[in-house]
Amino acid sequence: MLLGLFGQEGYMTIDPKNVEAILSTHFEDWGLGSRREGLYPLLGEGIFTQDGRPWKHSRELLRRQFARMPYQNLKVFDEAVNNLITGLLSASDGIVDLQPHFFRFTLATTTDLIFGEPVHSLGDDVQDHFSTSFDYASMISAIRLRLADFHWLYKTKKFRNACGVVKKYAKHFVALALDDMKESREDHDSGKHVFIHDLYKDLKDPALVRDQLVNVLIAGRDTTACLMSWTFFLLVRHPLVLDRLRREIAAIVPETEPFTRSHIAKISYLKCVLNETLRLYPQLPVNVRVALKTTILPSGGGPTGTSPVLVRKGTGVGYSVYHMHRLTSLYGPDAHQFRPERWEGTDLERKVGWGFMPFHGGPRICLGKDFALMEASYGIVKIIQTFPGLRLPPEVEKEETGQERQNLTIVVTSAEGCKVLLR
Repeated sequence: MLLGLFGQEGYMTIDPKNVEAILSTHFEDWGLGSRREGLYPLLGEGIFTQDGRPWKHSRELLRRQFARMPYQNLKVFDEAVNNLITGLLSASDGIVDLQPHFFRFTLATTTDLIFGEPVHSLGDDVQDHFSTSFDYASMISAIRLRLADFHWLYKTKKFRNACGVVKKYAKHFVALALDDMKESREDHDSGKHVFIHDLYKDLKDPALVRDQLVNVLIAGRDTTACLMSWTFFLLVRHPLVLDRLRREIAAIVPETEPFTRSHIAKISYLKCVLNETLRLYPQLPVNVRVALKTTILPSGGGPTGTSPVLVRKGTGVGYSVYHMHRLTSLYGPDAHQFRPERWEGTDLERKVGWGFMPFHGGPRICLGKDFALMEASYGIVKIIQTFPGLRLPPEVEKEETGQERQNLTIVVTSAEGCKVLLR
């Protein structure tokens, strides 16, 4: 689809062939364009604002860190999951909004496993101030992204202050890690601050380390919290799906035994539920790339829209994973419905190819994909085990899937939260 804005030409696509070309087969032809400037006040010099050689360096640096993280043993999530369950148990007997609980949970796991310090070491006031600032900075950053080359129109004092709070939060953990390095001559390869230590050894600049931490934090906190929120949002509106998942969990995961990765692998219906949730509510619903040189999109041109399209250097192309994931041509006439069974006993993921992109794709595919799925799976299973009466409150309207009110920042969240009855 050809678009025009302020005299500039651009395109919008939901064709998997075009998305594959942009993100994979013609990856070198495309860059971030104005996204770097739009996100820079919040994210600074990090993997999500970089192109070319700086991006490749950041990618390799962070890839090493994720490869060595100890989350393969799910015990590392125990404290955060137990705190999540405790917080829900102490909630009122009335309606509970799970969404803010999930954002606190993923903040705790990211801070503990990546920053090397428990989030409660900062105190509740600091956590709340950070979370409020982070949410506001993310919202304005998303507006700046949509303004493209006119991002400079939206840089208020409140926005700058919110970005400052987020960076101060990350800087605090960098300082703790560097103090740890100065006070001890021991090898830090197995210490609690190993993620930060390794970044600093390579980057040699605390400000650059801070920026990379903010980049990792926005991915680790927001996307997994959204996945968990949308999963329960859908489950309580589809009680037959929830009941089947509950029965499968009970058959595979004895409550008296430690929960392991092997358990997750055996709960096949959980993967179907997560795939269907990620299909309907992908973590990065919309994105944009700009042609670094004149190039080709394989589809969208000609009378039938099936011919290649010439894209001139400097032209922007947006792609909506959200809409692509709901194409009836890929997923059938019920593409707008929540039906986890579509993933069961089929080769659907291979058949749709680039039509299913829950964790981005190509060289920029999410480094934390496995981390996020393990974290979300553990939390979801423990909540279902703990609250057998989990259900949708009778007074909460049950909208058709996709018709609910949404908030779109960098991620997409439910504007109404995720309201449930736990007992």
